Amino acid sequence: MAVGRVVLVSGVLILLFIPYLLWGTGLQTARAQSQLRGEFRAAQQQAGALPTTTPTTGNGTGRAAQVAPFTPDPPTGSAVGVITIPKIGVSMVVVEGTGEAQLQAGPGHYPGTPLPGEAGNASIAGHRTTYQHPFYNLNDLVPGDSVTVTTLQGTFLYHVTGSMAVSPSDVVVVGPTTTPQLTLTTCNPRYSASQRLVVHAALVTSILVHPKAVPVPAPPRRRSSSPTPARNWVAAILWGVVVVALTAGLWIAVGRSRRAVVIGVGLVAWLGVVFFFFGAVAPLLPASF
Repeated sequence: MAVGRVVLVSGVLILLFIPYLLWGTGLQTARAQSQLRGEFRAAQQQAGALPTTTPTTGNGTGRAAQVAPFTPDPPTGSAVGVITIPKIGVSMVVVEGTGEAQLQAGPGHYPGTPLPGEAGNASIAGHRTTYQHPFYNLNDLVPGDSVTVTTLQGTFLYHVTGSMAVSPSDVVVVGPTTTPQLTLTTCNPRYSASQRLVVHAALVTSILVHPKAVPVPAPPRRRSSSPTPARNWVAAILWGVVVVALTAGLWIAVGRSRRAVVIGVGLVAWLGVVFFFFGAVAPLLPASF
């Protein structure tokens, strides 16, 4: 009897974990995006970098778009800028870093690559099926589609030039280039990390806030929302113990009193605890985009 109950509850948890990964993780990202957007807006005001115009297709001069002056990468976890891809409905704050914690907050800028708008190959990674899946439809982009990135240095319009699928170990796609471009990467195919989908885009128009190199204040440093791996395991185990205890208590309570209110309140409490349990377990899974 007890074994049957354990199998039943385990099966329910597994079934619930799948929708949590696909949709529940988006709640965490939405909260992080709201905070990042506020921080980036404040940094724009401080730097006098609020955009007054939007770049249009082509600069009308026949000359190459002006690139932004080089600036050091902002602190890991802080806002880099806002990426907008109209065709696939993306408008999200880009965070510095491509680690687990950063990609849970939004698309992440590859450290060591130029910032968007600067000379060279600015590169950004994003989840495809979890954490608001910003690059879910990245495969829909075709040559000519627009990608706009606004940073503290200005607003930069890119046009897609092509896409490809490569091995996850192929780092050449985010390597240096002689022309200013933007590279977007995500997992491929969906629900798998066996490949990387790579989209390249060329800078076509730019509106610089400060055409000459001037000090640009970095957005405030953000603490990582994910604890160390050891603490992650501890949190997952502790929440697991709470789930087991609450499940046992709820089973006993329902057996003694079959009132709808007891079942309803108990189920709501159980689902809440399970949500936090999943939140502790998800970061322990193998990382993928």
